[in-house]
Amino acid sequence: MNINRKRKKDEIKKVLLTREQIQEKVKELAEKISSDYKNKELTIIGVLKGSIIFFSDLARCLKVDCSFDFISVSSYKKTKSTGVVRLLSDLREDPVGKNLLLVDEIVDTGYTLNYLHKNLKTRQPASVRTCVLLDKSGLRKVPVKIDYKGFVVPNSFLVGYGLDYKEKYRNLPYIGILKC
Repeated sequence: MNINRKRKKDEIKKVLLTREQIQEKVKELAEKISSDYKNKELTIIGVLKGSIIFFSDLARCLKVDCSFDFISVSSYKKTKSTGVVRLLSDLREDPVGKNLLLVDEIVDTGYTLNYLHKNLKTRQPASVRTCVLLDKSGLRKVPVKIDYKGFVVPNSFLVGYGLDYKEKYRNLPYIGILKC
């Protein structure tokens, strides 16, 4: 184990979800999505930056033809939600008439997913569904419909598998609770 990996591990209070648990859940979600979109075209939209690892693993497990797009938003200042979602980078492709699947690593307050769902619906897609790996439902401020959900997680500061603290820890292969 290199020194940086060891240092990061020392800063993790507890491993909440192992690499194996995550991969099993990703495969399960991909099977359900593949079944629902059998014989249909699908555009999967990754919400940057956090979803990138989950998005990549999920995409590789899908058994349907799909295209990729990405969108970047921000609703946090440091570690606190502002309640205001800002669009930083929009989709590259026109979503009109397409089946869209928004893929995000976590939903907590619901502000981001709610904003993106409403925004995309105004662009006349064939459909818009959502897929999240982690659901912190205890922090919900606005209602959101999650069509494909991985795990319900506690209200702890989580890092790893795309989740960060000050841009660190995203590359951990598991999801851990950060020591505060």
